[in-house]
Amino acid sequence: MVRKWSVSFRKARKMLVLSCSMKLQMLEKMLRWSFPESLKVYGAVMNINRGNPFRKEVVVDSWPDFKAVITRRQRENETDDLDHYTNAHAVFYKELQAYQELLENTNAINWGQIFQIQGLQDGICEISRTVALSKQVDVKTSSFQMVIHSDPDTLPDVRLQMDPKLTLASLDISHANLLSKTWSRGGNPRCQKYLANLIYCFPSVCVLDDNGHPLSWSLADQFATMIHGYTLPEHRRKGYGRLVATTLSKKLHSCGFPAQGNVLETNIPSITLLKSMNAQFLPCSFFRVIHTPFHFLDKSHL
Repeated sequence: MVRKWSVSFRKARKMLVLSCSMKLQMLEKMLRWSFPESLKVYGAVMNINRGNPFRKEVVVDSWPDFKAVITRRQRENETDDLDHYTNAHAVFYKELQAYQELLENTNAINWGQIFQIQGLQDGICEISRTVALSKQVDVKTSSFQMVIHSDPDTLPDVRLQMDPKLTLASLDISHANLLSKTWSRGGNPRCQKYLANLIYCFPSVCVLDDNGHPLSWSLADQFATMIHGYTLPEHRRKGYGRLVATTLSKKLHSCGFPAQGNVLETNIPSITLLKSMNAQFLPCSFFRVIHTPFHFLDKSHL
């Protein structure tokens, strides 16, 4: 009995929640040494260290010589097991085995809910498939090209070219319904609520018409990534997308955040725009893995 207890105790020691502000500041600096693979976790940790508006926390396998790190929603703030938008984790590992062991620790991940994992390392998808099988969880993966504006301040200021009837502004939470309807991942109440929370918590930019309706927009998410860059079809080819992307990049950069984003390889218009802005396409891909427990798969409302 004593031997079994000792083994269990050692496994429990595999996971540490970093709650000390000094350690979190140290982690932020340490993650810079592992760019670009650590960018997702870095963005999340930056937000934690700047007021933590999205109520995140950091889990590591050890400290200070960590080999794997996961950012997750604070357990006391997990209110909806079906909300994979909010139940999102960023991961970075130095050793794949350490990451797998951390993922297998049920205290690190809530495998009873629908959640997503985001990161910039190939092993993320492989380990999710391996571990999820034993947890009775379905896995769906998607990959994107990762881009970053290394020096947004050098981007040309294009505001002078805008129609004087239009306004450059931040999004309002009242715009969340429109954003949800036009997002490829949206169109449901959970997405609308998530986007409203992002608008409330993080930087955003939009072009408003003379009636205050958004024509073009983009916003930052919980990982300090620019997402959902979109222009209404009837207002395209007018330079609004460039204006929004440039302004949001500069806004993030002025706050010390990396101006990072991701784009599907098939999204040629967005890739063309990014190249014209001299965005740097990173050698690593961005992976998003959505995990759904088997017992949720037959829910008609998902």
